[in-house]
Amino acid sequence: MHIDPLEKKWIQISLGMVSLFMGIIMIDALFHGVNAPSNVETIDSRKIHLSEEFAEENLGVQVAENGDITVRMVAGRYAFFPKHITLPAETKVTFRWVSMDVLHGVHMPMTNMSTMIVPGYVSQIESSFPRPGEYPMLCNEYCGLGHDHMWSKALVIEKEEWEAMRAKQAAALNITATADEESNNE
Repeated sequence: MHIDPLEKKWIQISLGMVSLFMGIIMIDALFHGVNAPSNVETIDSRKIHLSEEFAEENLGVQVAENGDITVRMVAGRYAFFPKHITLPAETKVTFRWVSMDVLHGVHMPMTNMSTMIVPGYVSQIESSFPRPGEYPMLCNEYCGLGHDHMWSKALVIEKEEWEAMRAKQAAALNITATADEESNNE
């Protein structure tokens, strides 16, 4: 098979350009930590309420002993649970989502957060909020007739205000625990 020298030259140029672009993408992904989502964790959507992690009392914002913030939420027709959460600004937050019925999506404008919530899987994404304010969480996958009413809100406050709020909550828990101990001793 004979290929004209001009065609060979253009084939080489086009393959070179493709190789260059792929190389740039690979290097950029390597240096900036850009990876495809790989958290493949399954859950029985029919028994979410029975799971320890996504039981009703464990939903919302939780702070680990090392200071890591995790938000656990459930998507279901036609709401996100819990409806309102409060988070600190300029702090990495890990969101863990499950769906109890159909495919949902969640998008938070003005952040890098947008993911699909697939029934039977736990969706995990990390995000941070650049400044205080109210951030809506919107469903971006059509899930039925009430889809346009499916939303939740994150109130983002300054770090100092967040720490003061956490200290106040801890003090209130100490007072309650002390009162409970005293009533048990009587």
